[in-house]
Amino acid sequence: MFRRKESQRARERATEYATCKDFRQIFTEDMAGLHLLAYLLTADMARAEQCFVAGLDDSIRGNQVFKQWARAWSKRAIIQNAVKMMKPALGQHAPMEEGAQNEQNRSTKENPLVAVVLGWTTFERFVFVMSVLEGYSVRECSSLLACRDQDVIVTKSQVLQRLANQPAQDNSAYTMGKMSWNGFLAQAQVA
Repeated sequence: MFRRKESQRARERATEYATCKDFRQIFTEDMAGLHLLAYLLTADMARAEQCFVAGLDDSIRGNQVFKQWARAWSKRAIIQNAVKMMKPALGQHAPMEEGAQNEQNRSTKENPLVAVVLGWTTFERFVFVMSVLEGYSVRECSSLLACRDQDVIVTKSQVLQRLANQPAQDNSAYTMGKMSWNGFLAQAQVA
């Protein structure tokens, strides 16, 4: 009787955790948003695809994660892979490759707001995506980006000010630092 109860408890606990199938479903359902996340961070389609695939791989092979945390874990895996790949640092501005410049020009026509973000330095893009769109705290951002809290605070303020100066229907969310993914995408499509 005791072994049956323990076996039942173990099965119940196992159903609480995300499986490979769960992560595949998340990456399939959220493909556009996850790919946009990787693209905003890397500013390069090929690198974005690498981050996306590596994020899926890390999610599937990673630590056990509760099902309700699986979507956030998927985004974090992409962000961590982008940090490894891009090595964002304050004041660093890598020259844009010709292919990436062509992508940015296409994005300018399709989504002017996305193009604005792609024109920023790598560090600025990471701070914006992590702190504003993903809602990471200053401490989390500075830890992942290996910088001072003050660097994140100043950079976040600067990028929000730049966004507030962009033509859009309602920039108040940018200036308040409360922009969400849905709000960002809505603004990007309107502009």
